Amino acid sequence: MFLHCIDWSVIIFFFVISLIVGIAVSRRAGKSSSEFFLSGRTMPWWLLGFSMVATTFSADTPNLVTDIVRQHGIAGNWVWYPFLLTGMLTVFIYAKLWRRSGVMTDVEFYEIRYSGKEAAFLRGFRALYLGVFFNIMIMASVTLAAIKIGGVMFNFGPIKSVLVAATVTVVFSTMGGLRGVLFTDFLLFLVAMAGSVLAAFFAIKQPSIGSIHNLITNAAVRGKLNFLPDFNNTDMVISLMIVPLAVQWWSVWYPGAEPGGGGYIAQRMLAAKNEKHATGSTLFFNIAHYALRPWPWFIVALSSLVIFPDLQSLTTAFPHLDPSIIKNDLAYPAMLTFLPHGILGLVVASLIAAYMSTMSTHLNWGSSYVVNDFYRRFVRPEASEKHLVRVGRISTVMMMVVASAIALWLGNALRAFNILLQIGAGTGLLFLLRWFWWRINAFSEITAMVVSFFVAIYFEFIHPALGFERVEQWKQLVIGVAITTVSWVVVTIFTRPTDDKTLRAFVKLINPGGPGWKRVVKAAEKEGLAIESQASQPNLPMGILCMFIGCVLVYSAIFATGFWIYEKLFMATVLTCLAAVTAVILIKLWGSKKLL
Repeated sequence: MFLHCIDWSVIIFFFVISLIVGIAVSRRAGKSSSEFFLSGRTMPWWLLGFSMVATTFSADTPNLVTDIVRQHGIAGNWVWYPFLLTGMLTVFIYAKLWRRSGVMTDVEFYEIRYSGKEAAFLRGFRALYLGVFFNIMIMASVTLAAIKIGGVMFNFGPIKSVLVAATVTVVFSTMGGLRGVLFTDFLLFLVAMAGSVLAAFFAIKQPSIGSIHNLITNAAVRGKLNFLPDFNNTDMVISLMIVPLAVQWWSVWYPGAEPGGGGYIAQRMLAAKNEKHATGSTLFFNIAHYALRPWPWFIVALSSLVIFPDLQSLTTAFPHLDPSIIKNDLAYPAMLTFLPHGILGLVVASLIAAYMSTMSTHLNWGSSYVVNDFYRRFVRPEASEKHLVRVGRISTVMMMVVASAIALWLGNALRAFNILLQIGAGTGLLFLLRWFWWRINAFSEITAMVVSFFVAIYFEFIHPALGFERVEQWKQLVIGVAITTVSWVVVTIFTRPTDDKTLRAFVKLINPGGPGWKRVVKAAEKEGLAIESQASQPNLPMGILCMFIGCVLVYSAIFATGFWIYEKLFMATVLTCLAAVTAVILIKLWGSKKLL
């Protein structure tokens, strides 16, 4: 065990503060389901933005990034960089639309956008599919990181690590609801960010490294520093950059990067004071998520290549660990064992903070689906608010139990990431277009969901079992997107559309605008019905321009930071200036009325 008394003191202090926050808001959270799941829709942009980025700063994220860097170098992170495009699209187009909807969850959206029994079925099924199955898979991958951290830092076995992590998180999550999650997320993000910076600082100070210059010139690291894939390696360029930029960002549903927004990102937008706060929170999230957080993780990952150059070195250093969990993602917690005491306690507390933040959000978000979109909608519509809160707390505990069990089966973070990408492949375009094309219906969504799931199951389990050679991950993704997209488009064309009454009510409530709604508007006008909305239409061309400028800003900031670290001052200066200029332009455009 690497922790001393001072480390335990820091960790215990962190737990006490988190517990105090949970207790302080628990009484208010128990008043109603709206308060428990949306904090009364009164939250400011900065608190929601911190919560979003804290949630995506999970305990498994540094492990995942380390896994990517050790295998593919810094350029390997293009597998998730392109999600920035859909993030910025959500900021400048979809955030205000979500806030206008007034729903409690993004799944409730289905019954204001679609009609008939199929819409009710979609809402109920999707609530269980996302809130239970998909959500549990995400939490299992995060809990896998807790298993590895517990094994390295506390000498815990997998079961003991899961029991401790689950108990602490469930106690915290069932008390304060979303309000408790938001307030503690602010604290948890600051602690987690400080911990990752300290981890990077002391990784560089290891005797075998000594300085950032020594690190970037080390033979084990030099080949991992490029920002772009090796263009002489066609397969790498296609899998790490071309497919993510050309296909993945708009076609794949992934938590925290849903095309058009969704999941816990939508939950935060729905909890905002108004549309402006919803937009501001997602803008802050995307800047912090992509530009602020990654480089400390990159530095630790690169340093680990010097200290633990291969899996055998990790096995030798930690002989007590189960060999099945010794993968490249273990290198991150392994590097933390070199921290001085006191700092070690803070960094371990930061990892616990990251774990608690992510898990508490997913538990609250998942239970909101179970309560609002399944239990209250189909089981007990007359249930009291206090009863619904109680059901939410029970479902929180149950999901934690199942996620913990699945975590014991997973091998590494990158495998879980790829499985989730494949399950969501092909659904993203539908989520973007359903706001702007009247013809999409509930059957479209059901088809996309079912087809993408079975394609993922085929590639992950059936294809290898039949003895076929395993298909490369990027090919699986492209095939899944193609099959799913064609399937839902065909079903859309050959099934009945949503009824006119529902479509007109949607236009009046949301006012999405665009040519995709002209048929609905003209038909209503012919019948003498006014479906004008008091809400202004979004300026789609201006929103797309702001999306592009925002992406230039963030990518410039990411690579400017890298060039400063690499001691390449000219490129660092150029990209820093570009980031500053695009930031000024974006602020001016956002402050104008052109986006309305």
